Amino acid sequence: MKKKILLFISILCFVSVNTNAETVEFFPWGNFDKWTVRYIKESSLLGGDTVSLYCIGPVDTIRKNEPYVYGKQGCPWATSNVYASPAGIDKGSCTVVPEKRGNGYAAKMLSVLEKVKAIGFINKTVQASGSVFTGQMIEPVKDTKEPYTKMNLGVPFVKRPDYLQFDYKCVISNENTYTYASSSGSSETKTGHDEGQIYLFLQNRWEDANGNVYCKRVGTASYRFNKSTEAWVNNFRIPVRYGDITKQPDFKPYEGLQTTIYVKNSKGKMVQLQETGYDAEAKPTHIIIFISVGSLPAYNGHVGNVLCVDNIKMVYNQ
Repeated sequence: MKKKILLFISILCFVSVNTNAETVEFFPWGNFDKWTVRYIKESSLLGGDTVSLYCIGPVDTIRKNEPYVYGKQGCPWATSNVYASPAGIDKGSCTVVPEKRGNGYAAKMLSVLEKVKAIGFINKTVQASGSVFTGQMIEPVKDTKEPYTKMNLGVPFVKRPDYLQFDYKCVISNENTYTYASSSGSSETKTGHDEGQIYLFLQNRWEDANGNVYCKRVGTASYRFNKSTEAWVNNFRIPVRYGDITKQPDFKPYEGLQTTIYVKNSKGKMVQLQETGYDAEAKPTHIIIFISVGSLPAYNGHVGNVLCVDNIKMVYNQ
C-alpha cells in the first residue's frame, strides 16, 4: 500500500511539473548581435558626406549606393535606416544603431530631426523615429509621402506563442510636447506625450486573383514605454491574446485592426493589407513585430527619446 501511495505522489509531481513547463525560444536573429554596415555616399549637393547605415544581418560591409537585399541567411528583420534618392539626390538616414552590450549588441532606436539642404534646390526637415520590424524597407525611397507604403511588414510564421519576451531600456521625456516636421523647411512644436512602443500581430493571410491581400488577426500583443528606466529591464514579458480583444477591459484602440499596413503581394506590388476581422482558431501564416522609439503618426515625435531592445524571444506554455 505504501508503494502505491508513493507511486501516486510521483505521478502527481510529474503532472504538475509538465503543467507548469514552458519553452522559451529565440526569435530568429533576435539577439541583435550581428550587423551589416552600409556606407552611403551622399550627393555633392548635400556636401558629399559618407553616412553609415546599419542593418540587422550577417556581419558585412557594403560600400555602394544601392538598395539593400533583405532576408540574407534567413534574417527576418529590417530597420527604419534607409537609402533615399529623391529627385536623384542620394542621402542616407540612420535612426537605428547597434549598441554594445556585454559580449554582443542590442538595437538602439533614436528620435531625430533629419535635415536635407541644397541651396536653391531642396530644403527639408523631417522628424524620424527609429524602428525595428519584421519585413523589408523598400529602397531607394523617392519621397516623404505615405511612409508606411515603403515598409513591407511581416514574415512567415506559423506558431502560437503565449508571451513575447525581451530586454529593454529607454529614455522617454516627461515633457508633454513633441515635434512635427514632415518635409517643410521648419518644424513645429505640438502638445502631447510621445512614447516608445512594441507590438506583435499574428495574422492568417491570403491573396485573391487580383493581388489584393487580406488577413484575419489571430493574436495580439502590445506595450507602450511611457517612462525612462534606470537600467536594463531583463526578460520582460507581454502576453499574446488570441481572437477578438476589443471587448476586453484593458483593450487600447491602437491594438485594433490596422489600416496602415502594407505588404508585397505575389506579383511584387506593394498593396494595403486588409485586416477583415479576428479569428482565434485560425493558423497563423505571418507575424509582424514592430518596435519603435515613438508611437505617434509619421513625422511626429519627441526628439531625443531613445529605446534599446535585445533578446527577442517567444514563450510557449506546455
